[in-house]
Amino acid sequence: MNILLKALLGCSVLLPMAAGALDAFEEAPIRYSETAPDNAISQLQQSLDGGTAKLVHDPDFGYLKSLLTALNIPETSQLLVFSKTSLQIRHIAPSTPRAIYFNDDVYIGTVQEGEVLEVSAADPVLGTVFYTLNQGATSSPQFVRQRHDCLQCHATTMTRDLPGHIVRSVFAGSDGQPIFKAGSQVTDQDTPLAERWGGWYITGTHGKERHRGNQIARETAHDAVIDPEAGANQIALPGRVDTSKYLTPHSDIVAMMVLEHQSQMHNLMTRANFETRMALHRQAISDRIFERDPTILSESSTRIIHNLGDALVDYMIFANEAELTDPIAGTSSFSDDFQGDGPVDSQGRSLRQLDLESRLFTYPLSYLIYSPQFDGLPTPVKDYVYQRLWNIFTGAEPTPDLLHLTNAKCRAVIEMVAETKPGLPAYWVK
Repeated sequence: MNILLKALLGCSVLLPMAAGALDAFEEAPIRYSETAPDNAISQLQQSLDGGTAKLVHDPDFGYLKSLLTALNIPETSQLLVFSKTSLQIRHIAPSTPRAIYFNDDVYIGTVQEGEVLEVSAADPVLGTVFYTLNQGATSSPQFVRQRHDCLQCHATTMTRDLPGHIVRSVFAGSDGQPIFKAGSQVTDQDTPLAERWGGWYITGTHGKERHRGNQIARETAHDAVIDPEAGANQIALPGRVDTSKYLTPHSDIVAMMVLEHQSQMHNLMTRANFETRMALHRQAISDRIFERDPTILSESSTRIIHNLGDALVDYMIFANEAELTDPIAGTSSFSDDFQGDGPVDSQGRSLRQLDLESRLFTYPLSYLIYSPQFDGLPTPVKDYVYQRLWNIFTGAEPTPDLLHLTNAKCRAVIEMVAETKPGLPAYWVK
């Protein structure tokens, strides 16, 4: 029996499911496990079954290289995590870190001598869907959808009790085992760099900024300690890691920061999707019972949808992003690879343009507005998000505390999105 994926991006122990949390999205209207997925992985499987796509097995990396090519995932997205925060922990250590690769929609995890590739895909209807792909050579590779085993870690309070991604910073000891009494945290774009990347290798420069990466923690009586100075501004992986066992010799700091942004963005879109549909479902039942007009949103549904939309908008415009005090520079070509993808307007501008001086991106709107998962948001919450974005970027909604939303950048966002984003409301493109 294959080793099943328990966590792609950071589960460390088998956590008990919060009471009722799983049932909420297994019931109507979501029916998570019963509903057929429609995402990059399910579509690739259909192509494999139909003979229009093929995965080639490599004696050293199994299906990894071929899968990255099929999904247009750059090898330069490689990130290495040495904490034992996956079920395949016997393969993970500071000398043999787990590798993660990603694009806008799919995350691939692999360990040396592992039996499976660990796969997570953003799905317009189901949020996050988990798969494994057996690394044994076969004429018909099959992605196996994983449900309960993955959700024991990936549908907990760390993901708001919904299927989601986890990027976690821990204090990892000399064997890679997290020292839990020292604490850990889920990280995203809002987390100060000083609290990020414990248990990860990070290559790149960041000036006087410090982080928790590249360091083996030393356990003390009450917690654990690391030396942030020793882990800072590392341009190469430590000698303990045999880089020939990986596709690149990097664990690029810029890739890490992009991963943190988009993993949480995916989670917030899943939350907006699921909880809007649940609210509308509850309202539909009440409307039938009390013979109310089903075309009018109730006060309760409206409040829920607005709260969900507000949280998503705040993240999309980087409202609480941790500002950088020093420039960031990676060690691979990831920055160029990332910026070269996605829509560009007639002036050569793109939401993927990196700043890396004081903020991650040049323009204050997430590039995942172009994603199938965003397009798949239920109409009420998507309409609300569009309206709030329009109000913010046109100045109709004052944002005095958000100094990064300059008039010039707001105007640029409006112009870029109007030119490159299909399906916008009429008021956005008039």
